[in-house]
Amino acid sequence: MKFQDTMIVDWTPEGASVLDLGCGDGDLLALLIRERKVRAQGIEIDPAALRNCVAKGLNVFQEDIDGGLSVFPDKTFDLVILNDSLQEVKKPDFVLKEAMRVGRRTIVTFPNFAHYSVRFQILFGKVPVTPSLPFEWYETPNLHFLSISDFEEYCRKRGFRVERSAFTANGKRTRFLPNLFAQLGIFEISG
Repeated sequence: MKFQDTMIVDWTPEGASVLDLGCGDGDLLALLIRERKVRAQGIEIDPAALRNCVAKGLNVFQEDIDGGLSVFPDKTFDLVILNDSLQEVKKPDFVLKEAMRVGRRTIVTFPNFAHYSVRFQILFGKVPVTPSLPFEWYETPNLHFLSISDFEEYCRKRGFRVERSAFTANGKRTRFLPNLFAQLGIFEISG
């Protein structure tokens, strides 16, 4: 199990209503249902991933989250999750505002583009490939590259409150200079 999945499970209240945006194959949703007895719903755009979710018996529908979440009234969910999906959408500001609108809290995880190994590769004229950014430039699903500091500043500007955060390097929690040494940021935010 990935460290971020462990953190998300730990941060999810028992029996919560959860919406996972860009839920992929549904592994995290299935884990939350099993471990936290949540009422879970997912949204996924990829047809193959959607079929895997359905095969697991998950309540997931196909939609492009860049189009918004207008089918959901305000504060429908206790928790909305954007697990490694914010950097892949075309309109991250809009998607995050929608997540905050329909959820009481939102958990966001993303690869830290300011990790020292990324900086080092860019310094030598290469587009970075790292464990948290594992794709070549021509294969990457990532459209937006952000750092931990970028996201913290974004939350301040938007008036979002960071309830808690955690950072990982090599699958373990790190606290020392996370913008430089963390490969992944995990944030729980509220409006």
